[in-house]
Amino acid sequence: MNAYRSAIALLGRGDWAVLATGAVAVMALVVHYWMSPAGQHLVIKRGGNVFLTASLARAFSVEVPGPLGVTQVEVVNHRARVRSDPGPRQLCVHQGWISHEGEAAICLPNQVSVEIVGQVRRYDSLNY
Repeated sequence: MNAYRSAIALLGRGDWAVLATGAVAVMALVVHYWMSPAGQHLVIKRGGNVFLTASLARAFSVEVPGPLGVTQVEVVNHRARVRSDPGPRQLCVHQGWISHEGEAAICLPNQVSVEIVGQVRRYDSLNY
């Protein structure tokens, strides 16, 4: 406890300013990158090709055939999820509900992907 107090005593005004600036920068980045707006459209791809593009405004369910079987995708309340998939690890099912721009659920063994898009296409480090 005593070492903690002596370490705080060594911090000057400039150190506190750097810490405060860093905290504000982290909060701004969180808001900018993780609090993305709600998506407006759903894009389902099968084998790399677009299978379906639909609005998230209405509820529906669709079955997407793939090499391993049928992947079921469900849309309810402006959000989407993979309800079931024949893949062995079920990672895309465990992804859960997606609703913001740029979010995706990818079922690699069955070659099916579900992505939420908005007005402007956002890119991440996976795009070239």
